[in-house]
Amino acid sequence: MGKASRDKGQRREREFADLIGGYRVPLSGAQEHYGNDVIGMGLEWEVKAKKDGFKTIYDYVLDEREQPDAVALKADRKPWLVVMTLEQFQELMNGES
Repeated sequence: MGKASRDKGQRREREFADLIGGYRVPLSGAQEHYGNDVIGMGLEWEVKAKKDGFKTIYDYVLDEREQPDAVALKADRKPWLVVMTLEQFQELMNGES
């Protein structure tokens, strides 16, 4: 991984940690016992950022016609994933739904 990619990843990890009132794990992924990027809201988070790599997922979540609360995703021989906006997740965690 190049320096620019690493720096972008760390910026996004810090940004997400600030948004959820958590903290970025130093050396995440670089050393044993430091696997996830951010800890906050009682969860360990892996943070991913791509220029346009998640376009289809965003299209599903932000569908203006259907306006889903969350999207369930499943790939062959992989576990289910649930995707929602951070705002919806925080409301759910705070019991505001």
